[in-house]
Amino acid sequence: MSTKKYTPRLADKYTKEVIPALVKKFSYDTVMQTPRLEKICVNRGVNGAVTDKKLVDIALDELTTITGQKAVATMSKKDISNFKLRKNMPIGARVTLRGVKMYEFLDRLISVALPRVRDFKGINEKSFDGRGNYTMGVTEQIIFPEIDIDKVNKITGLDITFVTTAGTDEEAYELLKELGMPFKNAAKSISN
Repeated sequence: MSTKKYTPRLADKYTKEVIPALVKKFSYDTVMQTPRLEKICVNRGVNGAVTDKKLVDIALDELTTITGQKAVATMSKKDISNFKLRKNMPIGARVTLRGVKMYEFLDRLISVALPRVRDFKGINEKSFDGRGNYTMGVTEQIIFPEIDIDKVNKITGLDITFVTTAGTDEEAYELLKELGMPFKNAAKSISN
């Protein structure tokens, strides 16, 4: 009986294909300088969470199902009387994925969920923050096959942030492109 440790497909691809491609393109002195994906943060705000507490529980369950990791509620930071919002009220859900679960989620996002988006032509390459991180929005949670469409009472979106160790947006763009992210103009460089 072998005791071989499980490695996600994209983690394997990163070490075998992505690192050599990035070292060749940016001519790093050592492979340790190669940018890597540090974590993926999935956030979801809940509209109407102030009046109906069950909406936050539904969002937590859906996010847990999508990511395979327990979601936590996000709390409001201050009182806003116009929105009837009090400090420390649950208003959303979030999950931070690292390691194996991060690569598994990214694999499912690239190969299954994004192709299910209606009229999908690729994701926007202009959503980098200047420090090598990329954020994208998903308008419908039903693109994930884990979600049962019959049990969804409200279609909502979520934000997905890819945090990398890249120093520049160009390095982060190349890293995500090599991992398989379907950017709209993959042939065009980000520096344009």
